[in-house]
Amino acid sequence: MEIQQSLNHLKKWPSQEAATKLKWKKILFHTKSKSETPPEEFLCPVSRSLMFDPVIVSSGHSFERASVEACKNHNFTPQLPDGTTPDFSTLIPNLALKSAILKWCQTTQTPPPHPNTNLVPTPTQKPKPSHKDSIFNQNPLHHAETETPIRPTHLYSSSEESIATTSASTPPLQLSTRPSCCYSPSSPSSSELEPATTPEEEQITLSLKNPDPHVVEEALASLRNLTRVREETRLQLCTPRVLSALRSLLLSKHATVQVNALASLVNLSLERANKVKIVRSGMVPPLIEVLKNGSSEAQEHGAGALFSLSLDDDNKTAIGVLGGLAPLLHMLRSDSELTRHDSALALYHLSLVQSNRSKMVKLGSVPLLLRMVKSGHMTGRVLLILGNLGSGSDGRAAMLDAGVAECLVGLLSRTELTGSTRESCLAVMYALSHGGLRFKAVAKAAGVVEVLQKVEVRSERGRHKVRKILEVMRAKEVEEEDVDWEELLDSGLGCRTRSRLVGGFDESTANSAEF
Repeated sequence: MEIQQSLNHLKKWPSQEAATKLKWKKILFHTKSKSETPPEEFLCPVSRSLMFDPVIVSSGHSFERASVEACKNHNFTPQLPDGTTPDFSTLIPNLALKSAILKWCQTTQTPPPHPNTNLVPTPTQKPKPSHKDSIFNQNPLHHAETETPIRPTHLYSSSEESIATTSASTPPLQLSTRPSCCYSPSSPSSSELEPATTPEEEQITLSLKNPDPHVVEEALASLRNLTRVREETRLQLCTPRVLSALRSLLLSKHATVQVNALASLVNLSLERANKVKIVRSGMVPPLIEVLKNGSSEAQEHGAGALFSLSLDDDNKTAIGVLGGLAPLLHMLRSDSELTRHDSALALYHLSLVQSNRSKMVKLGSVPLLLRMVKSGHMTGRVLLILGNLGSGSDGRAAMLDAGVAECLVGLLSRTELTGSTRESCLAVMYALSHGGLRFKAVAKAAGVVEVLQKVEVRSERGRHKVRKILEVMRAKEVEEEDVDWEELLDSGLGCRTRSRLVGGFDESTANSAEF
């Protein structure tokens, strides 16, 4: 029915009779050309991106060098689809594979892969100053509000990372920067100094390693209290020895020990200078295990820890590579509201990175998020995640397949919709509008033009998005009669080329949303 309605609308467009209609049908169902999909052997088994510097490891598998270094530095050994585990003890450059990848890129006109510098922060690298983690709420019962920057105004290939950068001309988002499981006030972190060994740290480390569970429980309770309100204590106690002792307790069979260990880790992660140290200490794999098999209270703290760690740009790709996306998506269906909210915020920050967005699409996140929007559950935060996913072609295709455009039209038609939710809907629709002719056909059938003409938008950014979407919908569908559409479809460039011809948009324009 929707396809027929779309074709009825297309009758007003420049006619090319039956052959043209057939080509339009191909476009409606065209998500990604086979020629654009790289061969499986060209993709790193860990990052799932085209390899820039492929290496052969001792077990005979080929990986991206940066992925191997990330796994080794984070004490993580991935399990491959065939159930085997690789041996990273020796790395040999795979020059033949690198040459084959570059030749394939040249043949298919695909942008060549670029080195991934975000997977492995060097041991001597100090955390970069970030305004996102410097302002905490003084009210112990609520999230802190601070600025989250907008993504850059361009997109990257599958092998590049789209890390959030500050935009001076665009008001940043307003999002929480502390996990919901934290109820104590905190002050800004300004110290970049490495914590020195202190008698306090020595005593806590020895107590955490004590074989007596009662001694461990007392030490964890003390550590949790010490790190709850004192910034200098969080910096001094975030040492390799303390983190190593904590890591072994995150999966403790004693519920009290596990919960206090997780809560202490969340407190330590509040300091910007500690976030990279914690991820590099190997905390992410046990946190993932907590989300999969922990108690409800443990999962609350586990989701809070991953959310806090995801605020640092150097951690975003690592958490995705180490397998944090799937359990966080599962936690969106948790019975605990705190777990759901912290998981959603973690996914929002992690989806600022291109490789994580691609993984989330493949994990089936779009249908799950759409169901949450339809049910009215955490609509604002879920729309922000969808806005991030819509900045990539694979995410837009999945969203159009799932019916996100029709759902957004239904939401925008509601008079009781809040202003922030309306702005988020427009941001997602704006991201989808870069989907070219396929979006236009779906949007016409859904009546997006009529709804946008009636919707009340107060902010200038929202009105700008409405104007741009309407320009896409009203632009001429065919500006050159001699375009060989069949050749474009066969080359895998049809949707992208037509989107440039239609409305002046292309893949270089990224979605930006405000909350």
